[in-house]
Amino acid sequence: MYDQSKRPRHEVVMINRRSLAISGVKNVESFDSEEFLLETEAGFMTIRGQNLHMKNLSLETGEVAIEGLVHEMGYLEQGQTGDRTKGFFGKLFK
Repeated sequence: MYDQSKRPRHEVVMINRRSLAISGVKNVESFDSEEFLLETEAGFMTIRGQNLHMKNLSLETGEVAIEGLVHEMGYLEQGQTGDRTKGFFGKLFK
């Protein structure tokens, strides 16, 4: 059986589609008011919605809090991230 105690913890808590608390975040790859791309312990995670903004960020503890109306949330399979992993500077210097 797989021992989960050795794997870092990743949790997502959503309240009324308006508030997200995410733990196990390694990096914030990109974000704007309509989409966030996060690298988590469970893989790349995308959050899409309206008026999204980061309420709190602590990469030391791996926690991110996001507010706004969430329309979609999911994980990307390996190789599916494409241009998204370039981050802010990759988009800026296209």
